[in-house]
Amino acid sequence: MLATMALLSLLLTPTFSALKAAELVAGTDYDLVKPAQPTQDPQKIEVQEFFWYGCPHCLEFEPDLNAWIKTKPDSVNFIRQPAVFNEQWAEHAKAYFTAEALGVADKMNADFFDAIQHQKQKLSTEEELAPFFVAHGVNEAAFHQAYKSFAVDSKMRLANGLAAKYGVTGTPSLVVNGKYLVSPGKAKSFERMIEITNALIKKEQADAKK
Repeated sequence: MLATMALLSLLLTPTFSALKAAELVAGTDYDLVKPAQPTQDPQKIEVQEFFWYGCPHCLEFEPDLNAWIKTKPDSVNFIRQPAVFNEQWAEHAKAYFTAEALGVADKMNADFFDAIQHQKQKLSTEEELAPFFVAHGVNEAAFHQAYKSFAVDSKMRLANGLAAKYGVTGTPSLVVNGKYLVSPGKAKSFERMIEITNALIKKEQADAKK
């Protein structure tokens, strides 16, 4: 029985083949970010995901992305970055940054997707978000304080126009170390997005040793 369960676990877990960066072509498999953008921690390879909670493709990408997050090297710093292209995207970005400020972003991530896409909740205003956060164990006063905080406002100011700096035009998109943009349009599949990302991470690791 245990052996059968272990086999099923292996079959249901996404696996990613090992591409090499030398096999990839800039402009075909991925895009170069021009100019390259600084990363938060120069000691680590940074991977950012630009996403929106109302994006069906982002929801579809979640299983592959979450499987990768569980197996990524400790030397890779992963950042979820809400893309802001219009007011509705900005409202959901603020919801994410509020959850992040409260330390519950990872815990609430899947539920944000479910509430917005499956349950058709707007979750666009402070009044709509308050009971949602409370239902996830957040003190209501703490929610309102975080929502109106300088930290969240600062992240919102940075998020406005950030996608354009990386050349991001749609979601989900991954940016590797501020230099490479990996998108479904170029990669052709979510699984290959992960494969390309892994190859570019290895390239950055090798370049850092030179």
